[in-house]
Amino acid sequence: MEYNPNRQSENKLKIAVAVLGLLALALGFLYVRERQNNHKAEEITTLQAKELLQANTKLDSIENQLNSKIIEIKKLGGNVEELMRAKEQLQADKLSLQKMEGFSVKKYQSKIKEYMILLGQKDVELNKLRRENGILVAKNDSLSKETQNLLEGISYAQRALSDSAMNFTIKQKELADRAKEVEARNRELNEKVSQAAALRAESINIYAISTKGKESDGGVYRSKRVDKVRITFYLQENQVTTREAKTIFLRIIDPSGATIADMATGSGTFNYKNKEMTYTAKQKIIYDNSHQSVEFVYSRGLSYKEGKHIIELYSEGYRIGEGVFEVK
Repeated sequence: MEYNPNRQSENKLKIAVAVLGLLALALGFLYVRERQNNHKAEEITTLQAKELLQANTKLDSIENQLNSKIIEIKKLGGNVEELMRAKEQLQADKLSLQKMEGFSVKKYQSKIKEYMILLGQKDVELNKLRRENGILVAKNDSLSKETQNLLEGISYAQRALSDSAMNFTIKQKELADRAKEVEARNRELNEKVSQAAALRAESINIYAISTKGKESDGGVYRSKRVDKVRITFYLQENQVTTREAKTIFLRIIDPSGATIADMATGSGTFNYKNKEMTYTAKQKIIYDNSHQSVEFVYSRGLSYKEGKHIIELYSEGYRIGEGVFEVK
């Protein structure tokens, strides 16, 4: 066979072209796969951001519900320790969520489920508290009748068992013990009813009125501008409180701790927790459960000492509000 150098060069060129083609194909494949991976990573990041937003929104909603239930359960005299602990944990979860510390959709779905179960349990507790507060007065009347019936039962047993001293003693003791239990429950319910029905003063404001009748507010007043003080406040609405005449006592306590009082101008004493206390002024109002406003205007006739003065309000054996003003 005759050797042809041109043909050998042509074969080498074809091989080189084929190799370059394969390299181009491989590079193209790698480029397409990289684009696909980047696109997939972007999709994952977008999905994660959406899940984070949903989790945070749900936790915000749960926190609002926790706050609402804490306020109402406190008002009805229930225990909020478990809710307070749950609120602290929820705030920690929200902080971790903001920092994206170990974020897991399943983990937060589980947490949210636990919070929702707790909220459901507290709804049941709230309904029970609402019913209990609504029927306290009725229970009180019922227990009073039960006590009376038991006492009458004791009297009947004394007569019926006169021929059997031993049986009489046993029966008398049982009935007496039962009567004591009922009386104790009666006292406890009476206290709960009284606490639930106690007046509550809010939005307490204290104004100074000069000898010329000019009124100032702000809580800090110059001595020469204080001839009278005017105290205003509102009484909270309360369905348990009886709509009737009620007496409100005002105490103004000077910086030395003494109660400002003048018996000649209407001051006097009242009983608070089995202790006699002096009041500055008192006022009788008709409580109508309308968030009504109440006003005291007190004229001392003497200058006020420099320093902080404390305002205290009492009614029906409870302190219902307080405020402070300062004289310079």
